[in-house]
Amino acid sequence: MQNIIDLQKKIVPEVLTILEKRYSILRNIYEMQPIGRRGLANKLGIGERIIRTEVDLLKNQGLIEVTAAGMSLTLDGEHIINSLQEYIYKIHGIKHLEEKLKKKLEIFQVNIVPGDITENQYVSADMGIVAAHAIENNIKDNSIIGITGGGTMVAVAKGITKPTKCNNIIVVPARGGIGREVEKQANTITAEIARRLKCQYQLLHASDTLGQQALESVLKDPEIQKVTNIIKSVNLLVFGIGRADRMAERRELPKDVIDKLKDLKAVAEAFGYYFTREGKIIYEMQTIGISFKDFEKISTVIGVAGGKSKAEAIVAVSKLKKSMILVTDEAAAVEILQKY
Repeated sequence: MQNIIDLQKKIVPEVLTILEKRYSILRNIYEMQPIGRRGLANKLGIGERIIRTEVDLLKNQGLIEVTAAGMSLTLDGEHIINSLQEYIYKIHGIKHLEEKLKKKLEIFQVNIVPGDITENQYVSADMGIVAAHAIENNIKDNSIIGITGGGTMVAVAKGITKPTKCNNIIVVPARGGIGREVEKQANTITAEIARRLKCQYQLLHASDTLGQQALESVLKDPEIQKVTNIIKSVNLLVFGIGRADRMAERRELPKDVIDKLKDLKAVAEAFGYYFTREGKIIYEMQTIGISFKDFEKISTVIGVAGGKSKAEAIVAVSKLKKSMILVTDEAAAVEILQKY
């Protein structure tokens, strides 16, 4: 297949460009269906006239259907995007890119999906599917799976499509709750992952932004103690990687703390800790959940993040554990290889 792709790039490179454009249109329709032409044009940053031409062609080929509610993929359309995925990976040289990034970061495993999560919604879904496969491949009997919150982790939950065959599995939130979006809370994602795996789960009914006095009080609660004891025994952790500045804002940290993070050049946040590019901890949240000492003892960790803006944060977190499995996108991978 690679020889054919190389020949196409030399003789008819425009074919690959058209193929990728139409694949992107189909994938975005699939992730957002039903969606109107204008909404799709805005999402892709393409003129409505171009979208109309492409949609008419795809409709005539029987790959999409258009109703009053918007555009949706037909079964043939779904078959096409599933069949084209491996070809798209080959076009982008994903396997080669994975090896280069793995060597650069010096970690155990790197899985990359084509595209940029900030430009195409389907890239987030693809990362979720790949991360879900990594979870499935690493679950063993008696596994305790820790899950953090965030938008990327929502995609991970959706990526799990079949129950686990392993026995006595428990899924728990790795940290307390944060933010106002319930669907992105660790508790919500934990319950959804457990539902899809058809296994047990425990929830942590505590905020991740408690003051010291409130935290000490909450930790005395028997039910909270029961869950935190399980969390301390997590042996498979799946977590999102955040930018320090954005997470500090999301957690509504005091101005003096934010200034400190800037002065000490914090670039990354993960499970309540803030890191420099070198992987040095410069600030930690006093919260309920996995500590850095716990993290160091966990046998399997899967970090998930994508987009150019996360490149430096990914570099930082990759220094924390060489046995880490990283799931990212092409945009972040290229940015890391070119700048760091």
